[in-house]
Amino acid sequence: MIYDITLKIRYDYTGAAAGGRQMVRITPLDVPGRQRVVASLIEITPPPVERRSWQDFFLNPTVEFALSGAHDHIDLTLKARVERQASEGWLPLSIRLSDLDRVLRSCRDLDGRSPLNFVAPSVRVPHLPSIAEYAARLRQDLDPDVTCQQVVLAIGHALNRDIRFDAKATTVDTPVAEAFANRHGVCQDMSHIMIAALRSLGIPAGYVSGFLRTLPPPGKPRLEGADAMHAWVRAWCGPETGWIDFDPTNDCQAGMDHIEVAWGRDYADVSPVKGILRVSGAQSSRQSVDVIPISG
Repeated sequence: MIYDITLKIRYDYTGAAAGGRQMVRITPLDVPGRQRVVASLIEITPPPVERRSWQDFFLNPTVEFALSGAHDHIDLTLKARVERQASEGWLPLSIRLSDLDRVLRSCRDLDGRSPLNFVAPSVRVPHLPSIAEYAARLRQDLDPDVTCQQVVLAIGHALNRDIRFDAKATTVDTPVAEAFANRHGVCQDMSHIMIAALRSLGIPAGYVSGFLRTLPPPGKPRLEGADAMHAWVRAWCGPETGWIDFDPTNDCQAGMDHIEVAWGRDYADVSPVKGILRVSGAQSSRQSVDVIPISG
């Protein structure tokens, strides 16, 4: 499937901002065998005085730019064409959960894709006894010889059942402990909770940001800008199976409608826009996403 993707992000300031520096992670990833970026372009208004592109530690495409003059808004527009490739529908057998610790201790890779970077607590996903207890209860209901992949699926299904999606319940800064205690949240919250649960069982898990193609209700027209940025979970299930992706918000493994943008230990590693600026007064932002299939 080939998609044309347009993302528009706008920031407005009540008082003029005087300069600033931002890092942007909104360009889709090239993932061999799964996703290919045919072309991409990021437009920035006002035009920056500095701009450079690079890959961060986790190999995410990153654009850094700086503004110097006074400005009352920033517009970011991504235009990309991405080929999402169908999986073969078969994964090598995942190792047993009981063997995972031994396998990880033999791992010597320390690059950005190494599972060793995704075991310990991180900035937005601390160790939480409440989530660890929840994961332990789920683990007790599974076979003693359960595989890592089976644990990932079991926890993902359980969270979709137990955590209510509520677009107004949380903000981007809501702690994972609060979202779990209240049993509601958005895709970011559900992904962070699932990551915490998997790590408490020793399974390396990370956060994936991306785009999700949505379908209008039957008989209704597709609305411009109605698609969304989304988040899901990537978990490591052994050297043969490798990483698998699960979307707890939609209770499914990530598929052809999930377009990967960036991944890291949690949202702090992959936030679409991060930076500083000198400004007084309030600010507001809005975004729209279009994911248009152009071939099957």
